[in-house]
Parts: sequence; structure tokens; C-alpha cells
Amino acid sequence: MATRVDMTLEWQLRDVSKECADGEVREALDAVVAHMHSGRSTKRRGGKELIRLLTEARSQAARAEEWEVVRQLHDSVAYAEGRILRHDFEERYRLFQDGARNETNRDFLGRVMAAAHRWLVDTVVEFLEEHPEATAQDVVEHFQAQGKDTRFLEAPTDRPGRYVIPRGRAETALWVERVLRDGRMGIDPVQAARKIVTSPEALELIATDERGQLVFQARELRRRAAGLDELRRVVEDPGAPERELQRALEGQHWIFGGRFVGEAARRRLVPGDEVDIPLIRGDGALHVVELKRARGLKGPLVRRHRNAWVPAASVHEAVGQAVNYLVGLDEHRTRIRDELGIETRRASALVLIGHPAVQPEVPEEELDEALRTFNAHLSRVEVLTYKELLDNARRSLAGPDDDRRRA
Repeated sequence: MATRVDMTLEWQLRDVSKECADGEVREALDAVVAHMHSGRSTKRRGGKELIRLLTEARSQAARAEEWEVVRQLHDSVAYAEGRILRHDFEERYRLFQDGARNETNRDFLGRVMAAAHRWLVDTVVEFLEEHPEATAQDVVEHFQAQGKDTRFLEAPTDRPGRYVIPRGRAETALWVERVLRDGRMGIDPVQAARKIVTSPEALELIATDERGQLVFQARELRRRAAGLDELRRVVEDPGAPERELQRALEGQHWIFGGRFVGEAARRRLVPGDEVDIPLIRGDGALHVVELKRARGLKGPLVRRHRNAWVPAASVHEAVGQAVNYLVGLDEHRTRIRDELGIETRRASALVLIGHPAVQPEVPEEELDEALRTFNAHLSRVEVLTYKELLDNARRSLAGPDDDRRRA
């Protein structure tokens, strides 16, 4: 992983060190700066060791309960990993240090906005000269099309210093994006479309395709679709035990939504407890998935209370088990963070339990609504049926265009 290390980061770390009250935290920060200057050349050193030392300093600040320092070192790690832009980083700590504003950045943005305004006026004037009968709506639509095409700005080699906005390029890109999306590959169709339409060779290939479309082998889609079919088969089996459901879900964190980047390698994080599926969220925090039986669930999911459906005992018992996991993770969060690098302070849990077929006498919409109402009153635990999980995953796999066609 490439890391960014520069004078901006060093200045921020030195100022953070001045704010520290704990000596061990200052020593940890001194170790970071010392690493930055430990190379043979004058160039600062970064790499994985820099991230490790920054993370250790952040952990030391957390142990010392210097939470403002923890927050700033979280920004330091994000900046070193390239998740915070330099201009934003410098401006953020100008406010903290009550320093002077970088007027160069401000003036640059002002010039950009002024140039954009001139371009807007010139574009409208040119359009009205060519179409004197145009209405205000015609002008707006023309400018919207121009704005979309600006993403594909070109610099002709025979006209140095000049830039051209190709007409209609955005429409071509949209078509290619839809073709890519229909291919259902594990790629970003927007970025792929941009690369294709800015390549003359790729456009020529598209133009010579007799069907007017690209053919892709959607290997990732087929893998996910096969995994989803296997999970559906297990879910529909009334005799399937929890272990079989777990095997069908392992290695398929995408089924749970785009918030997750993978699964933790270890399932036994707390002595005496072993979670079914430990997911890692995009912010690095843990998300525990607790599995119960699907169609083979013993007992109802909901019961009638006065004039409404409410969760039955099986649901409350599963939620209680998930809460106990979270309590254990909170109690051991320092050890888990230091030894495994997993953040459990903000850990959450998902309980997968049951299927509407368990209670055919209850309309599925009412059953789902009862669980959603129950979830609204929980802060760190969510309850979901296997069927709703499958439906969400199917929609994710199909994409919005397919859903609209089905509707």
C-alpha cells in the first residue's frame, strides 16, 4: 500500500505532540517522526511501518484517554493512506491551530469559478445566436448536455493550450455504461465507460460490432449468482442446520450489502464466544452476524399482541445472544484492537432468523413490518429474515435497471 509522507503530515504531528499531556503518547509520536527521518536520503520514509507507528500512537492515546489526540491521529492515518486530500487536511488544521488561511487556494478556486461563469455565458450566447427562437427550457437542456460532455474534455495535439468539449460524448458514455452494467461484471461501469469513450481504438471497436454492443464474460457475476442460488437452496430446506447456512454464507460478504469490505480471519475474538460470521465494515469496525435456522426454525417469528404483530420469544432470545456478544467485545476492545487490529468500540450485529414460510398464516408484508418496527427501537442490533436477505442480494446483483423492468 502506497503511503503519503510529507512536511504537512510532520507539521501536524508536531503540533499534535504539543497538545499531549501524556508522556508515553509524546514518545510514540516522536517515534513516528524519527521513522520519517530514518532514511539515508533527505526524503522522508513512509511505508507500512509509518502506518503501524501512527496506529500505535493512536492506540496509546486511547489508553491514556486523550480523545482529542485520538481524533487528530485518526486524521493522520487517513491522510497518510490517501483518504484525506492535502488541501482539506491543511485547511482543517488551520482552523485547529488558528493559523492563517491559505489564500492561494482561495484565489485559485475563485479563478476557476470565474472561468466557469465565462464559459457558461459564452455557451448560452452562442446557442441563442444559432437558435434565436429557443425558449428558456431549450437553453437549460442545451447547457445540461454541454455540462455532461465536459467530463470528456480533449486537448487537440495541433492546438496547444486549447481544449475542446466533444459534442455527444456523454451520451455515448451512457450507452457504454449500460452495456457494461448489463454485462454484470465485477467492475465499475462508470469508470470503464469513461475509459472506453476516451479511447479512439475502443470507439472504433464498438462501431464495428455488428450488434452495437460489447460482449463480456461476467465471471464475477456468475460466481455471485451461483453462491446466491446455493444459499437459496439451503434456506428453502427445512432440515438445514445452522452450520450448513453458515457454509453457504462464508466468503460472500457482498450479500450483506456494500458497507462491508470483507470477513475477519478469526471468529473467536472473546474467550468463550465464537461468532458465526465476523464482517468488517468500511470504517474498520466489526459487524457480527448471528445465524439461526431459516425454514427449519422451531417456533414462530412473531406473535399477536392486541391488534399488532410483535417479535416472538425466538427473536428476543437471538437478539439477547447478539447483545451478549457485543458486551463481550466492548469489554475486550483494547486487546482485540491491539492484537488483531479490529475496532469493536462501534461494533454492531445482525441476527438472521426464520423465513415467512415458518408462519404462512401471517402476511409477509406484516411480518417484515413487525421486524422493521422492532429494529427501529434497537441501536446496535438488526433482525432480518433469510428471505429478506436473499431479496436484497438479488436486487443488488440485478441492478436498478432490471428492477425497473420487473416493475
